[in-house]
Amino acid sequence: MVGFLNFVIGFVVSLLIGAFGIYVGARVIADRNDYEYAVLTALVGAFVWWLITGLFGIIPFAGEFIGAVLGLVAWVYVINARYPGGWGSAIGIGVVAWLAVWVVLVVLESLEIIASGALGVPWL
Repeated sequence: MVGFLNFVIGFVVSLLIGAFGIYVGARVIADRNDYEYAVLTALVGAFVWWLITGLFGIIPFAGEFIGAVLGLVAWVYVINARYPGGWGSAIGIGVVAWLAVWVVLVVLESLEIIASGALGVPWL
């Protein structure tokens, strides 16, 4: 039971950190100020990322690389579908989200609060 509770707490904290990154990116790039919207975007983006990387990851040789690239494109597509401004804005939101989450994780890890990682933002 403790393992499951740790998983749920880790999932929620990770999701909220990833959503914070998307919130900051959307606030800076698209002038959107809705954290709940960012949470849903992070959740959908994480699911799409997991699905695409999982499907392509089973292909031998270059499948993991192709899956990672297509997963990233799919994640940006989710942002593009949820926020105004087109692909350029979606990429900008993604870059700002990645940087914001990276800063939060570095601070939290340096304070020995959590180990590095966030759900909803690829490669973190």
